[in-house]
Amino acid sequence: MADRPQPRWWSVRRAQNLKPATYRCPLCGRHLPALSEHMLMFPEGDSSRRRHAHTECVLAARKAGKLPTREEWQKTQPRGPSAWDRLRARVTGREAGSKGA
Repeated sequence: MADRPQPRWWSVRRAQNLKPATYRCPLCGRHLPALSEHMLMFPEGDSSRRRHAHTECVLAARKAGKLPTREEWQKTQPRGPSAWDRLRARVTGREAGSKGA
């Protein structure tokens, strides 16, 4: 199985599980009873790849910047040309985002 690239952002929410199961926290590697208070982590919002994790582990990873949310990740991405720049490019025949007199 090919290794997947590292997720760029994560969705995190409280877990509400009444199933008597045991998971392994992906952040610390310790056992996690499903009936205990814990959280679900979704890499890039993909619920099929969700992982159960201790609440304390998730909070520590968030504080350390290791589990950015989508909004936090988007703030670090370069912005594309504005609507004004795209309109000006369309009218003048220039490529959007290029600077010129």
